[in-house]
This record gives sequence, structure tokens and C-alpha cells, in this order.
Amino acid sequence: MCHINMLPLQTKTKHIDMAIILNDEYFMKQALAEAVSASAKGEIPVGAVITHGERIIARAHNLTETLNDVTAHAEIQAITAAAATLGGKYLTGCTLYVTLEPCVMCAGALAWSQIARIVYAATDEKRGYSTFSKNLLHPKTKVESGILADEAAELIKQFFLEKR
Repeated sequence: MCHINMLPLQTKTKHIDMAIILNDEYFMKQALAEAVSASAKGEIPVGAVITHGERIIARAHNLTETLNDVTAHAEIQAITAAAATLGGKYLTGCTLYVTLEPCVMCAGALAWSQIARIVYAATDEKRGYSTFSKNLLHPKTKVESGILADEAAELIKQFFLEKR
């Protein structure tokens, strides 16, 4: 966990220290914000961010409808943006925060990227990679799940309720 101290907000009567705690919950909230953006565009609300150290190097959300491309998942968009930011195809030392468990396609791309860590919120019991095989990721990739899972699952549930 890291703290970034921003400049204190000065008022006539008091001093407020605005510290942002950079942890898994903070970064998952950023991914959830991307998911909300996706939903506003009529996309399935999945969002992702990739960090390197405590810095966000990529933000993305699903664009399959917008681009008319079944491969335009949030994770794929984020991998592409992160690789461009780093100037190389490998994401060793990076963490992906994504609001829904990656599918098999995305797990394969994440394996090829050699990402160090994946943190996902909600489990995808129908299409998540772990339903098919837990061995799809790079052997060194660490996986954690469940952070803000209820919020992510509710966003997807509401999206599909509104579609019906």
C-alpha cells in the first residue's frame, strides 16, 4: 500500500490533508468507473485498469458493440494500451484490475503478456477462464478475486435487466 500526498486544501478556517491510499480497492474502483462508462455506451459493463507500480498505465472498457469486434474486451484493450505505454509486449511487473473474471480469450492474451498479477472482482461462472481451466495463465501470474465483487456483479445484473 502506498500513500500519495496531494497538496493540502487551504481554507480560511481549516487545513484538510487529502491523502489517497493506493491499494487494490482503489484500483478496482477505477476499473468500476470504466465499467460504468461501458454501460453508458450500451456495452456490457466490464472495465479494466493496468498498473505498473502504483501508477495506472492503461484504462479500458468493453468496446465490442462500438467497434463491432468480438475481441474488443476490456482486458484486450487494456493490454494493448499498457504495452504501448511501456513500449514492449510484456507486462511483467504489472497488475490488471478487472471487474469480471477474464474469459478464455482474455486469459490467453494475459498469459502471452506475462502479466505479473490479475485482480478481478466478480466471478463469471458461465464464461470465466477458471470454469474451463486454471492453467490458462502464465505460471508466474498471481490471481486474486472478490474485491468489490458485489458492486461489479450488480452493475452487470442491472445492465441485463434494463436490456430485457
